[in-house]
Order: sequence, then C-alpha cells, then structure tokens
Amino acid sequence: MTREEKSQVIQDLTAQLAENSVVYLADISGLDAGTTTNLRRACFKAGVKLSVVKNTLLEKAMESSDKDFGELSGVLKGNTSLMFSETGNAPAKVIKEFRKKADRPILKGAFIEEAVFIGDDQLDALVEIKSKEELIGDIIGLLQSPAKNVISALKSSGGTIAGIVKTLSEREG
Repeated sequence: MTREEKSQVIQDLTAQLAENSVVYLADISGLDAGTTTNLRRACFKAGVKLSVVKNTLLEKAMESSDKDFGELSGVLKGNTSLMFSETGNAPAKVIKEFRKKADRPILKGAFIEEAVFIGDDQLDALVEIKSKEELIGDIIGLLQSPAKNVISALKSSGGTIAGIVKTLSEREG
C-alpha cells in the first residue's frame, strides 16, 4: 500500500468515524470464510456495517477525528473489525446472537454517543442500551400516564372539581 493509498484510507476512516456516533471494535479472527459471510449477513440484516481495518490506520483516523475515543485506541491489537450502526445496541445484539453458534466475534470496545466501553465483559451492558426511539417511547408513556389519570378522573367524577379531587385522592391512597 502506497503512502497516498494509506492517506486516503485514513481520510475515509476519519469521515466514517465523524458520521457515526456508534462504533464497535471486534475481533473476528479465526472465523472461516463461510462463518464470516454469515456474520456479514447478520450485520446487514441488523443495519450494521462491518469492515476489517488495519490498526495503525484506524488509530491515525481516531487521532484525526474530532471525537474523543479515550482508551479505545489501546485495544487496537491483533485483528480488528469495525462495526458502525445507527442504533447503539444493534452491534452488541448481533455479536451476542452470533456467539451462540461461534466463539467470535469478541468485543474489543465500543464508542456510543461519546461514551467509551472497553472489553468483552461490557457486551451484556451494551445489549441493554436503549435506542433513541425506545427512550422517546418510554418518556411519552410516562408523560401520558398523568394525563390519562386526569381524563379518567374527569369522566368518573361527573366533571365537578370536588368529584375530581375525590377520585384522584382515592387512586393515590
């Protein structure tokens, strides 16, 4: 690979890191061609982009990036695959599901919305991370709950203030 080619790869990786707020680093070494193809298919179905990168080029791209990847560059040893996703837990779910049939991929680390996770022991925590849409749904549900109580109180109390207060106080007690 020429110096110009390396420079281009670093620029491309830096752009990908800038565009994505969810970046996973995994080790898929030792997987045969068929298993790797199955992993790529599983990633594609889950909306995860998977690519193998050279550690030195990725490290330079991380340094060139505006983001603070913290200790993530410390895991750049051996075989490294990049996983990009729109959803914070999608790559973790793919890894966990895939490991039911194989011993890899092994999670090296992850960068999710400015938070850095290091090590394969973080996989279960990453699977539990809720997506932005799930959090918004939870918040809407919480916000609707008091409104539903007031509306049902209005319906059951005959619409008078005294009836509403009585109905609401009975529910809380």
